[in-house]
Amino acid sequence: MKLHHQIVGSGKPLVILHGLFGSSDNWRSLAKQLAKKIQVIMVDLRNHGKSPHSPAQNYQLMADDLAELLDDLSLRKVDIIGHSVGGKVAMAFAQHHQSRVNKLMVVDIAPRQYESDHNKIFEALLAVDLSQYSKRSEVDKALSQALPDRAVRLFLLMNLELTGDNLTWRINLPALFENTPQFLEPVCLDEKITVPSCFIRGGRSLYVQEADKVLIGTTFPDSEIVTIDQAGHWVHVDAPQEFLAKVTEFFNYD
Repeated sequence: MKLHHQIVGSGKPLVILHGLFGSSDNWRSLAKQLAKKIQVIMVDLRNHGKSPHSPAQNYQLMADDLAELLDDLSLRKVDIIGHSVGGKVAMAFAQHHQSRVNKLMVVDIAPRQYESDHNKIFEALLAVDLSQYSKRSEVDKALSQALPDRAVRLFLLMNLELTGDNLTWRINLPALFENTPQFLEPVCLDEKITVPSCFIRGGRSLYVQEADKVLIGTTFPDSEIVTIDQAGHWVHVDAPQEFLAKVTEFFNYD
């Protein structure tokens, strides 16, 4: 699959992979700062952003999509940052294409099996009849009862686009919902990934717990785990300067 992507800067290549319901647009601010020193490639995963839609979605497919993109860009080896689901894609890519990864940063996700915590979001989004609305603010109001967290709503509403007079979802909502079990699956089972790796977790997030440290250390023996105390799951949004500083240090972008 030919993934949509955005490239800024020049030099050593860094690929950034977003999480579920996200897109490459979510990383523009960080990319703009990093682009002063390196080349940043922000990717839309399949069924997200401006990338093609497909009924099939799993970590093997998404890792293969990334390999195809790197081939198209004539990039043999890259640094990778992956957030949440994108972090699992990054880990799966490192598993199947280890020689193509220079360094790996995984943001607020572990390689284990997860329980779904997105059912309310899917139910709310699928219940909205977009034909009844013409403005993003109207959809925001319609979602407010089911999804009271305004920050979450604003993040999700970034996926709305106006086509003519009609609002549509850029994400392939039905496919993402159908493939939810695939997103929850573990990656790199019984593997040892020797790529130098950094796992960053938010101190206010429950996605990477103390018990996960053993699994991470076993699967990624050349790894470190860093906690940014004031951040939640969206570490790069909650603590942008601290996150940028760690990215610059770990990847040696000084």
